[in-house]
Amino acid sequence: MEIKLFRYALNNDSTLGALHIDGEFACLTLEDPKRAVKIKGETAIPAGTYDVILREEPTPMTMKYREKYDFFNFHLWIKNVPNYEYVYIHIGNDIDDTDGCVLVGDQVTFNIARDEFLGYSTRAFQRVYTKIKTALDRDEKVKLRIIEL
Repeated sequence: MEIKLFRYALNNDSTLGALHIDGEFACLTLEDPKRAVKIKGETAIPAGTYDVILREEPTPMTMKYREKYDFFNFHLWIKNVPNYEYVYIHIGNDIDDTDGCVLVGDQVTFNIARDEFLGYSTRAFQRVYTKIKTALDRDEKVKLRIIEL
């Protein structure tokens, strides 16, 4: 499976993108801003190609997701990101939810008080998660390629 994240709007506060799975649009994304010098939990991961696997460890966040979402098993882990640990694709609505991870959603809205807000994140995550987990369950290699436009 090939996942492409096209980053189309990079600014000082956030990074917006469009996620495509095997050539088809899947959802929108929200990440922390790109920075010349990494700030832990506040910087988007570098553009590049990464493996995506399930992090098969029952962390507190994993247990929280399992209790809340019947489709969820383990987190989608973006592996081998230089100078980052445990970067995931997950649910969230604004950059306070990212901690360096990739948030998914179906709608982006803008307002003065909240900057970018990613809406319908849970339904987008369920759709994306199910596709990726199905591929991983079939022992397919899943690659994420991040491209800055």
